[in-house]
Amino acid sequence: MSAASELPVSVSEAAALFADLSEAPVLILAVSGGPDSTALLWLAARWRARRTRGPKLVAVTIDHGLRKESAREALAVKRLAKKLKVAHRTMRWVGKKPSTGIQEAAREVRYRLLAGAARKAGARHILTAHTLDDQAETVLFRLARGSGLTGLRGMGRLAPLPASGQRGPAIVRPLLSIPKTRLLATLRSAKIPFADDPSNRDPRFTRPRLRELMPGLAGEGLDARRLASFACRMARADRTIESAVDQAQARLSRTPASGAIVLAAGFADLPAELSLRLLGRAVAQVGNEGPVELGKLEALHAALAAAMDQKGRSARFRRTLAGALVTLADEITVERAPARRSSANRRKGAFTKPR
Repeated sequence: MSAASELPVSVSEAAALFADLSEAPVLILAVSGGPDSTALLWLAARWRARRTRGPKLVAVTIDHGLRKESAREALAVKRLAKKLKVAHRTMRWVGKKPSTGIQEAAREVRYRLLAGAARKAGARHILTAHTLDDQAETVLFRLARGSGLTGLRGMGRLAPLPASGQRGPAIVRPLLSIPKTRLLATLRSAKIPFADDPSNRDPRFTRPRLRELMPGLAGEGLDARRLASFACRMARADRTIESAVDQAQARLSRTPASGAIVLAAGFADLPAELSLRLLGRAVAQVGNEGPVELGKLEALHAALAAAMDQKGRSARFRRTLAGALVTLADEITVERAPARRSSANRRKGAFTKPR
């Protein structure tokens, strides 16, 4: 570990991290009370205190009610926020908790509550404390689950908040280039206490297990910074491919009055990655059963390619995916699939032939 990775984040560095948010009227800070989010609160408050005007800072703590210490930790955040002259709200997850998939459910609730807090405060941005280490873990997590190139981009600094969609508040990750060690050094230097959540080390969950692998991987040269660099390169490549898909879509796709999307015969001449993504866009736009899974999309794409002759035609091809019906005749048509006959059929999955 280099000496630089142990240095506190300086005033000038923090100013650069938050510079593009200077004109925002309100910023929501997601602060759990752990070291990373506590550092975010401290750095943002110090940055704001040196400015003559705006933005207003509002720290929001989500109490999931999953640990007996959570209420006390939320109160500690409230006290620190008051000391730093930052407004604070605690929002609680009430109601029955699921017996499985608890982390995924907690994440969904957390973003939903943060979105509500942002709307109430008139904020367009929600700041989270994801670090360079979190970026590395995300890349490993997605790689282990077979993500494609888009997933291996990792997290971006700016993204739509999952619970609110494209038109809701944006999530901002100003600390994404900062290693966790520097945030800890920042808190030690400022003598700021923070909470310790033992679930971050619970081997029942995937991310703590990946976290345990990091020192060994770093010993082989695959440290957090190198994984983050890999994510940046994947993002660059992904943007290039998406630009090519934009051009192919403008040339080959049209939307008739029926609302279906028609892909021309030139679809067969595209490189496989471009035609795969073009098909995926059409399915996502027309379908109504949620995100398109890459593996299922690849299976559909392969079946479609096998059905096409050199002229891009086939006697008959019909498949459904994610609520979209894909038909091949003279052209490829993607339209809303007929409603399934029963909820049991709906649970079987989207990649089935319609009856």
